[in-house]
Amino acid sequence: MDLRQLRYFAQIVESGSLSKASRQLFIAQPALSQQLSKLEGEIGKPLLTRSSKGVAPTENGLALYHHARFMLRQLDQALSIARKESGAVQSMVSVGLPATTVSALGLPLVRRIRERYPSILLNVVEGMSGHLGQMMRMGQLDLAVLFASDVAPDLSTEALLDEELFVMLPRHSTLVAPRRTSLTIAEAAALPLILPTSTHGLRRRIATEFERRSLQVRIVAEIDSLSLLMNCVYNGMAATIKPMAAIYLEGARGRKWRALSISDARMSRRNYLYSLPPERLSTAAAVVATELKVTALELMASGAWTGVEAVSPPAPPSPEPVPGFARSLRARAPQEIRAARR
Repeated sequence: MDLRQLRYFAQIVESGSLSKASRQLFIAQPALSQQLSKLEGEIGKPLLTRSSKGVAPTENGLALYHHARFMLRQLDQALSIARKESGAVQSMVSVGLPATTVSALGLPLVRRIRERYPSILLNVVEGMSGHLGQMMRMGQLDLAVLFASDVAPDLSTEALLDEELFVMLPRHSTLVAPRRTSLTIAEAAALPLILPTSTHGLRRRIATEFERRSLQVRIVAEIDSLSLLMNCVYNGMAATIKPMAAIYLEGARGRKWRALSISDARMSRRNYLYSLPPERLSTAAAVVATELKVTALELMASGAWTGVEAVSPPAPPSPEPVPGFARSLRARAPQEIRAARR
């Protein structure tokens, strides 16, 4: 077995077919099939099931894929470190954040990591929580903020915060009387609403509250793009239901919004911080996880992130960096993390 075979196999699993994988890898399909046969022969078990729709990993193949993806990411990071001309050790940490979380947490987190740990290359991936959860399961991310506690049993999970959900309207909207600061859940259901599609966790959370009260909802559009959804709402097409973070980037555009609370129902969603298991989590990723939690707590405490509350105590100090990690990180991480908590 060699790393080339593992790369080929990982791409086949991600592509779902040999033909798509061959195009992604720029090699002929017969040559790709030959490498796959060699890999299966060496392992002694089938790794893929073939059908007219493509290929899917067997149980053994899926186990190999998860470990192969982790090994390949570690190799890529090692090569990046070796090639860095300055001689400073560099480690990459991939973090998945949903769009609303990026609005509130993205910039402060990136700034904090850049200022405190310049040896860490932070790779932030924005996406829908379902897609980010899939990336976590496939070992393509070190950390992710997700909205369900059962995304993957083999990952480490920690409750991070609760976000209250509000009815969002532009300030100039005539759908609700200007003096109103809250609505009943029945009044919210009567409004024309633009919501994410039914596969989105936020939509399921909202639907649960309406279904409990047997309320019919006036949904006029389903949009999974946060920016497009907010543009449609701002242009008077409907209202929406979102956490406060959804309008944080809107103020920079000069837009004025109203966030109306739900007076007779507790509509909120829980945020969970997912990470790779401890034995697969790098020291740099552990540091970023700690800094993400501290940043969120500081934003809440300062009032910069409203409509949220913590559901777990402040994170403990990150472990002492292992030998071979960046000297700057070894010297600075424990003191700075403790200082952030004061």
